[in-house]
Amino acid sequence: MPITYSIPLLTTDLQQQRLQALQAEFCNGCNLVAPIAQEHRCWHRVTLHHLAYRALREQLPNLGAQMACNAIYAVCRAYRTLYEHPLSKWKNLPAESPLPKLFFLPSAPVYFDRHTLSIKDNILSMFTLEGRLRFQLQLPPEVVASFSSQRLREIMLVNNQQHYLLNFIFLDLDEAAQSTHQDEWPEYLLTLDSPLTDLENV
Repeated sequence: MPITYSIPLLTTDLQQQRLQALQAEFCNGCNLVAPIAQEHRCWHRVTLHHLAYRALREQLPNLGAQMACNAIYAVCRAYRTLYEHPLSKWKNLPAESPLPKLFFLPSAPVYFDRHTLSIKDNILSMFTLEGRLRFQLQLPPEVVASFSSQRLREIMLVNNQQHYLLNFIFLDLDEAAQSTHQDEWPEYLLTLDSPLTDLENV
């Protein structure tokens, strides 16, 4: 099972504003890509990249090239969750049925990768719309150990309404090929149509 470590970021007011701006623009990017995924019935990351990347870069140039890729990843991940989660209402629908419309709420996390976030000598460097932010970050020993004993699957920036957190999500090396099931539905996603015809939280 995935193991998640949540590390709080101690931010100044200015840093908080920059992270809020990044989260808002990332959410905009996801909501720009989601209709393209729905129209083409596509949640394959490489294929969706070819379909959506140019429009995303043209409409949201400040998001940056790699964050645009990460927004595409977030949309693919969301659709995989719909179709792979054991409790999903969409799991047993016919293969050619239309994709539901997904809408990312402002609370949606920001996904980072090695191009947009790095940690060296206890200094965290992360992409924002206005250049890199750097934080002093002392990772707990169990997190440091996980980097060598487990596979880092995802890094997410989330806001718990008090402060920002970085979630490091690891898989055991022998679980690396497993799909990305979650224990709970993401609260930041809405489906705008469903098999039950109701507006529902995913």
